[in-house]
Amino acid sequence: MGKPIRVLVAKVGLDGHDRGAKVVAQALKDAGMEVIYTGLRHTPEQVVETALQEDVQVIGISTLSGAHLYLIPPVAQLLKEKNASDIMLLSGGIIPEEDHAALKEAGVAAIFGPGTSTEDIVTFIKSNVS
Repeated sequence: MGKPIRVLVAKVGLDGHDRGAKVVAQALKDAGMEVIYTGLRHTPEQVVETALQEDVQVIGISTLSGAHLYLIPPVAQLLKEKNASDIMLLSGGIIPEEDHAALKEAGVAAIFGPGTSTEDIVTFIKSNVS
């Protein structure tokens, strides 16, 4: 067995609701991944810096505030600028279907909405991280 997958679960912006992020973080831990949870109210810069410091393979951003088109693309851009595009960027939360294409174009690999099973998230990560 190799090293466990390292995942950063982050909350960006002023969104103060983190129950879903904590549920996903625990499910990832239960699946054998190493999980770093940033806590609330971080900037895209802080998220990327933490991801680089922690040497993660995945960043999962939870968003419920409606600011996803403002806060998530800068994370993807910063990853490119830091030559860290190999870190897979995921998002979850309340993200309208009509915004999915813009986020994927920005660099989000997958978007997990309300009702997505934690098993589906675990499977996606394990299937897409080498």
